[in-house]
Amino acid sequence: MIKEHYNILQQQELKLSNGCKVSYIDEGKGAECILFIHGLATFGRSWYKNIESLKDKYRCIAIDLPGNGYSDKGDYPYGVHFYAACVYDFMEIMGLKKVTLCGHSMGGQIAMTLLLNAPEAAHKLVLCAPAGFEQFNAFEKNMYRSAIGFADFFSNNESNLRKSIHSSFFQNTHQADGIIEDLVAILKHYPTAAYKKMLDACVHSMMNEPVYDNLNKIKQPTLVIYGDRDALIPNKLIHPISTQQMALTAIKKMQNAKLEMIPMCGHFVQWEKATLVNTLIEHFIDN
Repeated sequence: MIKEHYNILQQQELKLSNGCKVSYIDEGKGAECILFIHGLATFGRSWYKNIESLKDKYRCIAIDLPGNGYSDKGDYPYGVHFYAACVYDFMEIMGLKKVTLCGHSMGGQIAMTLLLNAPEAAHKLVLCAPAGFEQFNAFEKNMYRSAIGFADFFSNNESNLRKSIHSSFFQNTHQADGIIEDLVAILKHYPTAAYKKMLDACVHSMMNEPVYDNLNKIKQPTLVIYGDRDALIPNKLIHPISTQQMALTAIKKMQNAKLEMIPMCGHFVQWEKATLVNTLIEHFIDN
């Protein structure tokens, strides 16, 4: 059923200034535009449940970052700053105005980096279980990379991919099977070494291109949403504190941010609790 719904979303293509062809979804109309940025190892269609609900009021655009989804998979300098520059270039070419950036996990860190580099790019910010709020010293960075290293995420094996995405949910993990089916089909055409290289570069950059110390420079009104059962952020082996504790500490550094904790929900908050997340986003944009 989910797969049939996915077919409603039409992929379009645009060439960035660096020559990379990126695929994206563009649905709905409205004066306000929401630009969705996906997280590590996923793609724009991971926002399906949000686009289908929010497109009645807003223009909803979801980009496949280079090296992901249906976008080009060349030898690019993958990382947070690279992706932030790509998204900004995409916005410029598309001529997007009155934009709310909405990023999940790594996509949240990318969105924050983009606004730190180009504060005029968007007027509001939504962060769904964002990376970037958790800090790592040198020892912890090595521990983290060893923990997630070349185990589950760094594989195009279907069973490992399924396990990785399922771990992003607290309940009803099989609701992610539609996403997995699409990703597996894409990965069959993605050389294993190139895929691992891209993901390793992304994980490395999330820790080595931090935003935490500059959170106070983000002036946009910001909505931060986490699930209270997020098993990925923070890494409980390294930082045995609650997600809420970590998030509250971070948003105190920001000029105009508020936190919404969703009970009984994991890391893939925008999918697992889509109805509530959509309501929060709509209220945030309209007020």
